[in-house]
Amino acid sequence: MDQHGTFPQTRMRRLRTSAAMRAMVAETTLVASQLVQPLFVVEGSNIRQEIPSMVGQYHVSPDLVAQEAKRIAAAGVGGVLLFGLPHHKDAQGSSAADPNGPVCEAIRAIKASTPDLVVWADVCLCEYTDHGHCGFINPDTEQIENDPSLEQLAKAAIAYADAGCDVVAPSDMMDGRVGAIRTSLDLAGHTDIAIVSYAMKYASAFYGPFRAAADCAPTFGNRKTYQADPANVTEALREVALDIEEGADMVMVKPAGPYLDVVRVVADHSPVPVVAYQVSGEYAMIQAAASQGLLSLE
Repeated sequence: MDQHGTFPQTRMRRLRTSAAMRAMVAETTLVASQLVQPLFVVEGSNIRQEIPSMVGQYHVSPDLVAQEAKRIAAAGVGGVLLFGLPHHKDAQGSSAADPNGPVCEAIRAIKASTPDLVVWADVCLCEYTDHGHCGFINPDTEQIENDPSLEQLAKAAIAYADAGCDVVAPSDMMDGRVGAIRTSLDLAGHTDIAIVSYAMKYASAFYGPFRAAADCAPTFGNRKTYQADPANVTEALREVALDIEEGADMVMVKPAGPYLDVVRVVADHSPVPVVAYQVSGEYAMIQAAASQGLLSLE
């Protein structure tokens, strides 16, 4: 610092001239091995169809998912996150725990072909319920039934663990689900399965393309009673602390882009790794802007 209270710029200019040097001193780095690629697995065979709401993403049947996994691993991506689209849906989302369902079949296929790729399985009921909500619904009041939903979520987590996944990721936002899943996994002998909790999942219109892709838009009402309120930022720290206390090994903030302030405050306070989920709406906007020449996709 000179007599005017400013720092000399010469050294910084020299650092900026070298890409290798910039990478060496970067405070934040992002590499492919830190990324997780969502995959949408459908029942059937020989299916690989582009998802209209998300250009460049596909519905894939279990018999072809291993090919997708090999391409993803070859690109250096660290893991995949599986979402299932079953033929059968009912009020309780019973297909979520089907050991022969699309997610379980996909887990076995990926682990047989690409064993080092980390496989995450989304744990929720919305893709499996005929009403599209993430838990059980009281038919008289049309209100979510939190506690009765936990048993079915835990059964789904055990089914995915039995199939060979490395991580279960509860995204339902039922209170107490991390504890219920952790207890059930441990009792079933799956003490080594990690839990990545969607600890702060905001009620958001950015999920529209995903709901189309996963065929899970609610048939009535909305999810604001159990997904988080964006107006209450301090709630994030309470929710994260509760999930960690219940056994979460990582915690997630979703959507990522609109809530970078929340990602920052959670990362500052969380003793476990923090995951930021760039959701379907964010992805679709980037793709749409690139298709119009408004920005460079690369």
